[in-house]
Amino acid sequence: MNNEKYPQRIDYGVILSVMLLAIISILSIYSTTVLIQDDSIGMTIRQVLWYGISALAVFIIMQFDSEQLWKMTTYLYIVGIIILLLTLVFYDRNIAMATGGRRWVRLGPLGTIQPSEFVKIPYILMLAKIVTKHNSTFKNRDFNTDFVLLGKLAFFSLVPIVLVFMQNDLGTALVYTSIVIGVTLLSGIRWQILLPVFLVISTIGLTLIVLVVYNREFLLNTGLFKPYQFARIDTWLNPHQGTSGTSYQIVQAFKAIGSGGVFGKGFGVSEVYVPVRESDMIFATIGENFGFAGGAFLIFLYFVLVYQMIKIVYDTRNEFYAYIATGVIMMIVFHVLENIGMNIGLLPMTGIPLPFVSQGGSSLLGNMMGIGLIMSMRFHHKSYFFSGEGEEFHPGA
Repeated sequence: MNNEKYPQRIDYGVILSVMLLAIISILSIYSTTVLIQDDSIGMTIRQVLWYGISALAVFIIMQFDSEQLWKMTTYLYIVGIIILLLTLVFYDRNIAMATGGRRWVRLGPLGTIQPSEFVKIPYILMLAKIVTKHNSTFKNRDFNTDFVLLGKLAFFSLVPIVLVFMQNDLGTALVYTSIVIGVTLLSGIRWQILLPVFLVISTIGLTLIVLVVYNREFLLNTGLFKPYQFARIDTWLNPHQGTSGTSYQIVQAFKAIGSGGVFGKGFGVSEVYVPVRESDMIFATIGENFGFAGGAFLIFLYFVLVYQMIKIVYDTRNEFYAYIATGVIMMIVFHVLENIGMNIGLLPMTGIPLPFVSQGGSSLLGNMMGIGLIMSMRFHHKSYFFSGEGEEFHPGA
């Protein structure tokens, strides 16, 4: 299979979807910070600059085909783990004291970044490589080989998830978990193996829920949970319980979204104050300014973006790319569901931004790097199979 048969190497469907999301992002941040809060235009300019940096990252990543990505994956994963370890040492102390999170690193005049957002990409690549190599090595799959594959996925996932959790970043740890769940479900592991695993995890989850309700002291003593996490659960279950902190934030978001009605109050018009509405709560700005119609259009754009990514995978027919796309899609979809869900009260607050829309360079760059991987599929448009020997790819039909 060669590129001459497929002259269109740029997927304009993905580009258009991301460009529309970028426009919504910039306008929403401008509306929130300049028109509503009467702040400077600096935050809007920074978002535009981050989009420029992210576009450059997409262009660079597009140049790597699946063979090159395959050879780089293990090294990138190791570097990612080292970065997560260094974050636990060099995190910004001031932010940690204010928020309890140890996930930000200050880079002098450039401000702060969240390294765990970037490490998602080598993590996705590593999971994709593990499954692709396993499927090629074991042509005749059985229970033993499926258990081996599940063990590999668990091991290479547990390390980054634990390190992110140690940064007091439960939200991002859940994103990593959603990625491995998606890849595992598509890996071909038998349901007879996955079902008991699901039951065990469900049992642990139910036990934690019981402990949250009846014995929080035990969970606090383990050191795995923090008081602010329990506060977020309480806010989710009863958002009107208080008038300060997280309760106030989520109730104000309800009011802003609800007051927008069907078509909203208009661009830059706000009668409800919502804390941090340019970042985690930006959906409240969209809901108030453009109403149900604006929120529905935004969700439709995400649907179109995911559809375009799935379409690329079917067109390229490359197993390694397929698992990469699964990880990227799971990453984006989980962000969307969690952010919009917490804004409308369906899910607890976790501090997860809205992909491509919320203010913040780290999240934007991480998601755009994922888009770069997707764009690489169409740009090179070659099928490969793995021989099972060494690290070499060979062109296939």
